[in-house]
Amino acid sequence: MDEPIPVTRIVDHGTAKLMPDIDRERAWLLTVDGAPQSYVDLDEPTHLEFEYARRLGYVLDAVGEPGRPLDVLHLGGGALTLPRYVAATRPGSRQDVVEADRALLALVTEHLPLPDGAGIALHTADARAWLESAPDDSADVLIADVFGGSRVPAHLTTLAYAHEARRVLRADGVYLANLADAAPFAFLRSQLATLAAVFEELALIAEPGVLRGRRFGNAVLVASRHPLDVAALARRTASDAFPARVEHGSALGDFIGGAAPVEDEDAVPSPEPPDGAFGIG
Repeated sequence: MDEPIPVTRIVDHGTAKLMPDIDRERAWLLTVDGAPQSYVDLDEPTHLEFEYARRLGYVLDAVGEPGRPLDVLHLGGGALTLPRYVAATRPGSRQDVVEADRALLALVTEHLPLPDGAGIALHTADARAWLESAPDDSADVLIADVFGGSRVPAHLTTLAYAHEARRVLRADGVYLANLADAAPFAFLRSQLATLAAVFEELALIAEPGVLRGRRFGNAVLVASRHPLDVAALARRTASDAFPARVEHGSALGDFIGGAAPVEDEDAVPSPEPPDGAFGIG
């Protein structure tokens, strides 16, 4: 059997590379312009290599009854890691994936094909434009994992965007976002303030070192209209190989401080990460 070889292709928004993992037979790392974007194991779609992806997975596992099919809207596609995870853990789920980079989707589906009958529909579109056209009350989960290069686009950070997310989610739905920031956390605080203006419940999952301002890193924001099982989520994240902390309630309110929700006219992208900030988790 031939050894898998790296694949490099110019896509719509940069240079994408698929690199095989020498330790796992059919596992691949996707990078765009050198920044790690996704990791997929075709033989084991429930394997989530990146730390932030595992944290998103922990929240997904807690939505509704275990194994119950979900309607999931993914803003940002990458190598389709989380759609594959949901299809494996919740068979029968209906998923829409919105990815602006048509050539990237073509690369991924050519070399890392989706399983037959996965229930995953792929759409090439701007994430916010798609969201604004989506039907009311049509999703159980909305996952925002959109990066232009290594930055969250400004138009996906605003109060108007958050209202659209709430409109599309069902009453018991959950909003998840993968964000990245470092001390003094101006971007992260503003995002929490924005979501707090629209959703009744918030939680933030991140490594203690990131929250203490020691380094740049990912943080998973969770928002919903109904109470979150924070204790169960904290147990799952604390038992990870790279433990994380769940901030909630008054502690999260203290973290937000005086940050204000973001209006469209004031929106800025997330900060540029320092060199070497992102690696495989």
